[in-house]
Amino acid sequence: MGRWRWLLAGLLALGDVQAAVDARDYDSFWLWSGVAPQPVLSQARSLYILQGQVSESRRSPQRAVSFIAQGIAIPRLTQGEVWVVYRAHTLRWPESVYRQLLGQVKRWQQAGNPVVGIQIDFDARTRYLDEYAAFLRDLRQRLPADLRLSITGLMDWSSNADPTAIAQLKGVVDEVVVQTYQGRHSIPDYAAYLPRMNRLGLPFKIGLIQGGEWREPGYLKGNEWFRGYVVFLQNP
Repeated sequence: MGRWRWLLAGLLALGDVQAAVDARDYDSFWLWSGVAPQPVLSQARSLYILQGQVSESRRSPQRAVSFIAQGIAIPRLTQGEVWVVYRAHTLRWPESVYRQLLGQVKRWQQAGNPVVGIQIDFDARTRYLDEYAAFLRDLRQRLPADLRLSITGLMDWSSNADPTAIAQLKGVVDEVVVQTYQGRHSIPDYAAYLPRMNRLGLPFKIGLIQGGEWREPGYLKGNEWFRGYVVFLQNP
């Protein structure tokens, strides 16, 4: 038995053993459509709550873009901070989408919820990051002054994005939540990208998937731009 304990200690020291993400160890969560509330929400300091998606209809000759409300009904939350999240499948938004989205956020605020900002969840490919930055600048100008702007980000931005395109996000977004998962599972080589996150020059959080694999690098907490974690909750 002693030999096995020694072997396990050695593997942990080498970083070869991954731990499953236990939501009870964190205090910031994504709550997506169709995911049942969990007891860990009572310890939340930050909630990122999906409230809709912006989609382009392929059935329409004009490829009409529409806003589709999703997620939980407007609650009455009294603690922590709330980010209202929108999943975007296109950046070609008509004025009606902006009106619906901002109207919904206002209703959340009027209900007394501690809304601090909105988050755009869009899978912006690295080579098109300059187009995404232009979209975000326009959106920022439309937001009330008291709202912050968060976005999700892909890990390869830190390695492959044009520094000029990254620079366009500075002063526009307040944070980037970098996703270390795809679908319902952790990306196997996430650790290869993390050392370069400092290149973004932006406040960032790390997005984890509940139950996924994760081992925190020792250098991460010393990163001047690192702001913590957000866990994507999922049904068992």
